[in-house]
Amino acid sequence: MKHRRISRKRAAVSGGAVVALLGAAVTFQTANASDDVPQFEARVLSADAAGKLASSLDAKLTDGDTAGAYYDAESRTLVVTVVDEGAAATVRQAGGTARVVEHSLAELKSARQTLKTRATIPGTSWAVDPVTNKVVVTADSTVKGASWEKLDQVVKGLGGKAELKRAAGTFTPFVAGGDAIHSGGGRCSLGFNVVKDGEPHFITAGHCGDTGSSWSDTRGGEPVGTMVDSQFPGNDFALVKYDKDVEHPSAVNLYDGGSQEITQAADATVGMRVTRSGSTTQVHEGEVTGLDATVNYGNGQIVEGLIQTTVCAEPGDSGGSLFSGDAAVGLTSGGSGDCTSGGTTFFQPVTEALEAYGAQIG
Repeated sequence: MKHRRISRKRAAVSGGAVVALLGAAVTFQTANASDDVPQFEARVLSADAAGKLASSLDAKLTDGDTAGAYYDAESRTLVVTVVDEGAAATVRQAGGTARVVEHSLAELKSARQTLKTRATIPGTSWAVDPVTNKVVVTADSTVKGASWEKLDQVVKGLGGKAELKRAAGTFTPFVAGGDAIHSGGGRCSLGFNVVKDGEPHFITAGHCGDTGSSWSDTRGGEPVGTMVDSQFPGNDFALVKYDKDVEHPSAVNLYDGGSQEITQAADATVGMRVTRSGSTTQVHEGEVTGLDATVNYGNGQIVEGLIQTTVCAEPGDSGGSLFSGDAAVGLTSGGSGDCTSGGTTFFQPVTEALEAYGAQIG
């Protein structure tokens, strides 16, 4: 698993509350002109600076005050969704632009709970979209008849807090990354090399294998690592410890003779441009369309907290790398469609896996 390191392509947008949105129609709030009303101008910010500002506002605003924020790349300002003028004033004073929306994050989380309680149906997913201020519910081609009617009624019952969409194909874990990894005749993809307790490991998808399984970098080859933990369903990540002294650079294979150096981990943001590398379909690009997605793959395999994207993937890409510039973002979990017709793909956030294992990119 050798990689040639190259310079970063583009910087990742940081800050879990920020949504990167190009050319967004932003509602800018202006205070009534008055000698005794302070006037604030929105600060012109880089994407990274906007992420830091959003993080600072997270400590000042509650789920009842806001429904998230996004970075408007055209005006280079941070736009924060709020539900009242009190929260809007806090945003403006900090240098952001306030956009008044109907539903708070607390209300959207309540809508998600209703879906979980009343509409846990195989072949469905749901995620909060801070741009539309709704929970977007997606059903694959297997959801029909009575199941579709039930889902449609639950979504309609949520009023303007949710909308229902259809996805082509079937939501399935992509079993069959960067480089290919093999175990017992099966193939997945390596996600990212990490360090835990000073020892080299790598992370991949939890559905790829069980704790104690051995992994090699060639089909039928001598094992180079052992899976020391696997979490699926619920989560979809696993940790493999290297048993042999092999090269393990902090980089992703670009399948063009080069590689992308990975120096950090970052939270995904809606609108973020991302790239996926996997051993079946190699390298493809797309963007993040939803966060904290719940996906029901069927057979009791429900995974929560996933990143929803437009990046295509196919069986064998499971566990592979989702990244933005030099930042590790996700591990390929599953989805619908393919890299010919396109589709929806879900990713396990890397930051959650690193936190669970006490590991670092490296």
